[in-house]
Amino acid sequence: YCSAKQYKYCRIDGNNTLEERDKSVRTFYDDPDYSIFLLSTKAGGLGLNLVAADRVIIYDIDWNPQNDLQATDRAYRIGQTRDVLVYRLITEYSIEERMLEFQ
Repeated sequence: YCSAKQYKYCRIDGNNTLEERDKSVRTFYDDPDYSIFLLSTKAGGLGLNLVAADRVIIYDIDWNPQNDLQATDRAYRIGQTRDVLVYRLITEYSIEERMLEFQ
């Protein structure tokens, strides 16, 4: 969707090297044209500070709700001055909907 709309975005998932991850974070902070950061919850759950973000969209919920909370906490860091909005995308009648019932 971001590519089709020609939105500039950064992305971290399990395939990124440490160098690619660091470059994505620097780009997100330094270039105002990059206002979207796509982040896999497991890849971004630990050791990442994204206080420049004020919206978090979880699109791949985890069986362990703590992993989702850790990913959300990337935006709730010391230095965050804005309210943070968290969205969870859940498809109706899907496994994600069932997973959410157990959390």
